[in-house]
Amino acid sequence: MRANNSATATAEELLLDSLRADTPGVEHVVHFNNAGCGLLPRPVLAAIQEHLELEATIGGYEAAAQREAAVRGFYSEVAALLNAEPGNIAFASSATHAYSTALSAIDFAPGDVILTTRNDFVSNQIAFLSLGRRRGVEVMHAPDLPEGGVDVAAMAELMRKHRPRLVAATHVPTNSGLIQPVAEIGRHCRELDLLYLVDACQSVGQLPIDVQEIGCDFLTATPRKFLRGPRGTGFLYVSDRVLRAGHEPQYIDMYGAQWDGPDSYQPVGTAARFEDWEFPYAALLGCAEAVRYARAVGIEAGGSRSRRLAGVLRDRLRPLPGVTVLDQAPDPAALVTFSIDGWESAPFKAELDRQRINSALSFREFAQYDFGDKGVQWCLRLSPHYYNTKEEVELVAAAVGELATRR
Repeated sequence: MRANNSATATAEELLLDSLRADTPGVEHVVHFNNAGCGLLPRPVLAAIQEHLELEATIGGYEAAAQREAAVRGFYSEVAALLNAEPGNIAFASSATHAYSTALSAIDFAPGDVILTTRNDFVSNQIAFLSLGRRRGVEVMHAPDLPEGGVDVAAMAELMRKHRPRLVAATHVPTNSGLIQPVAEIGRHCRELDLLYLVDACQSVGQLPIDVQEIGCDFLTATPRKFLRGPRGTGFLYVSDRVLRAGHEPQYIDMYGAQWDGPDSYQPVGTAARFEDWEFPYAALLGCAEAVRYARAVGIEAGGSRSRRLAGVLRDRLRPLPGVTVLDQAPDPAALVTFSIDGWESAPFKAELDRQRINSALSFREFAQYDFGDKGVQWCLRLSPHYYNTKEEVELVAAAVGELATRR
């Protein structure tokens, strides 16, 4: 048994060495901000650079035409990642762009209800409030369980009572390690024939995502986080039933529709109706390579390692004086959030920056319900990934501990 364990450990160490060799950024920083933006692996960087060089050599339109097959690879890679078909995938300039485009495809009327949760992304909530202001939509929040996370039974009862025009949930909120039961919510949405939108921005790349199991009509994400793709990119999954029903974005252009007469147009039959004609092709090809790389590493294996590292980090932070770990979940994601007594947000992060430890701040305005319940105005978020090491976890915990003694 010892020999087997030793062999397994050696294999994991060799894989980790390979992953870190593929990640030039680890030579310069301790990157615990993967929930913000993961470090690019070399193949992703190469894919972007090679296409930009091709554009510079032969022209942008010509480069796109020459790489047409590789461009199609983006849709097949993302589809395989989500257990979907390529025709159900649309490229977007960000996850928020994908989310707002999906929202614009729903013809909200005064009195319609959007049913969501108390743990959601700030931009989503602002979009809902904007719809309330402009369209007279009512925004309703399902209650949480005492131990954290949405009460699915209570949410289902609200579905039956109010028949919302849209049900929306965020799989992993940006402000904590909570993992919401999006598949359970989806089962109730299917039973009641309700439109269902899922924000998978923080979960894609660290948790297996199966849109068939979730049962969502729309799912949005970005490759720049745990998929380790470039910034300025996102994608949208659109279900077949949404496409068949004729849903289309509020502003549709020549890529998403055909102008078939002076006074008429016809949307295309695929999720391309949610795209625009202009594409950052180098970034799109970088995204395709990022998804390919993540699938080669293994979403389950890579995500499990990320969450284990996050768990060790929480264990190291909890005993520190003045530090309060804020994550409330039985099996949290690889996002570690904590508050610390005696420090203001900017100076605290600046001290970590000085030590080349990358982190992120989250404020009350980002999570009005969650931070209101927890009684905090700000927190620091640390988010390790599979290419981080246990030694880096100990280094980060020691740095926080040293700052805690200086408060």
